[in-house]
Amino acid sequence: MSARVAQYRRTPFLSDMSDSGKARSDSFGQLKTRLDAKRLKRDEPLAQYTTFRIGGPADLFYDATSTEDLAGAVTAARELGIEYFVLGLGANILVGDKGFRGLVIRNTSSHLKFFDDGKLWVESGAVMAKLIPQAVERSWSGLEHYVGIPSTVGGAVWQNLHFLSPAPERERTMFIAEIFKSAELLTHDGRRETVDRDYMQFGYDTSTLHKQRDIALAVTFQLDPGDKAVMHRIMQENLSWRGGKHPWLEYHPSAGSIFKKIEGVGAGRLIDQVGLKGFRQGDAQISHIHANIMVNLGKATAKDVRDLITIAQSKVEERFNQHLEVEIGFIGEF
Repeated sequence: MSARVAQYRRTPFLSDMSDSGKARSDSFGQLKTRLDAKRLKRDEPLAQYTTFRIGGPADLFYDATSTEDLAGAVTAARELGIEYFVLGLGANILVGDKGFRGLVIRNTSSHLKFFDDGKLWVESGAVMAKLIPQAVERSWSGLEHYVGIPSTVGGAVWQNLHFLSPAPERERTMFIAEIFKSAELLTHDGRRETVDRDYMQFGYDTSTLHKQRDIALAVTFQLDPGDKAVMHRIMQENLSWRGGKHPWLEYHPSAGSIFKKIEGVGAGRLIDQVGLKGFRQGDAQISHIHANIMVNLGKATAKDVRDLITIAQSKVEERFNQHLEVEIGFIGEF
């Protein structure tokens, strides 16, 4: 899952052991007997798997390609006492320069099935950018509003993905919870359970998945019949709107909004008003386009970003007495 993730909790997996090399080797050997060994790697650089293009290596790295594979990898890590992190598209996170001490499970499970009544069952590693056109082609509406937002299905329900309702009114915020019907979870205590919308406790940028280590394995959406021409118009308008307000990831990698929304006044507006738009720390820069987004100009480190976050918080608090609360997840060791 992408999107916003809980801060990494330091455990004694490797860093607190006197013989970390042996511990890493033992864990690798144990996991090889539980998982597909061809997809299990050691010392895998993580920058390439995040939208920020920042981050050191994971001690252990595994590609989970199906719901069963994902559940098996998480269960193995739990039973072997190995710290783990489930990675989706790698948006809304900052991975530390020293990497991750434990197992990173990259969720690429993407099997799906459309039903005649508008239900869509899809595995949680499916990328929204690839899923949306498939729904539109079948004239099923509900997902097209979220075009252009980097996320997997798992990340979308983890953070209750949202965007403004169609132009020209843009009168309200639309949430993925509105089309969510159910999800199959691997619960924090190891059960496989199908849950409804009430269980998920959706809120702004949050769900129950923030509060406990439940893992979304697959999701069922309830879509409505739609007009293809209207859906394509919405997609074009939303992409145009985002393109004018957000830096393009292909040229300026970022993690999305750095700070949480402040009611009545945007965090980006406050940062802009203290004169930090375009301000740079190393190769990390506060975007010229959107002051609540920090971009990687090529060789930014996690330290550069953390320092820039501290500068923005300090300047805004000093002038406006407002505390900027970080929204992205800090993963690994810094």
